[in-house]
Amino acid sequence: MNYSLYPLGDSAVVIQLGDAIEIDTHEKVKNVTAFFENNPQSWLIETIPAFTTVTLFYDPMEILQIRKDGLPYKVVCSILKELLSGELEGNPAPARVMEIPVCYGGKYGPDLEEVADARGITMEEVISKHTAGDYLVYMIGFAPGFPYVGGLDPDLATPRRKSPRLKIPAGSVGIAGDQTGVYPIESPGGWQLIGRTPLSLFRPADDTPSLLQTGDRIKFVPISEEEFIEMEGNA
Repeated sequence: MNYSLYPLGDSAVVIQLGDAIEIDTHEKVKNVTAFFENNPQSWLIETIPAFTTVTLFYDPMEILQIRKDGLPYKVVCSILKELLSGELEGNPAPARVMEIPVCYGGKYGPDLEEVADARGITMEEVISKHTAGDYLVYMIGFAPGFPYVGGLDPDLATPRRKSPRLKIPAGSVGIAGDQTGVYPIESPGGWQLIGRTPLSLFRPADDTPSLLQTGDRIKFVPISEEEFIEMEGNA
């Protein structure tokens, strides 16, 4: 497996597994992440997967207990080179398919018409193309539980808004460039909003606060405003 290592601050190392957002690199990221999740290391504090990297936060004092004759970062790199020298048996969990109900347009998706105009198609075609996509969660970031999702139809690729909004409702579904995503909490943002889901994507009281995880497959399902209100109430 080809990779490179570089430091992040004084207590983290980044494993670079590729240079582009693509399925092969994503599979490597999943496998390396699963390996460290299934093979706990005494020095490892946290594992964070991203588009092309896996970042490992480590305890320098624990590293010094393992090997006292070197800088913690160099010791970690030495350990990683040994661990990553062969074929990893990460055994990542099978991909889940998560259905995300979305009420498109109107007050729930104020930029739907703008996206349609920008792409030269109707709003109905935007919805049809968006719900037909096969989406993959490449990483969670930006905000707690925020999924960066690949697989958007190229016909829907639309630049971010020139003026970001200061407050976007939780559950808003947006498009930015060639990606789509869902705002899990109320926050500022510049994505083009085409709809909203009544699902709560970030649940801080749960053992696993983020509803979506890296590697999940997403299916967006259109719902009416009446269904949205009913599901929101049930939630």
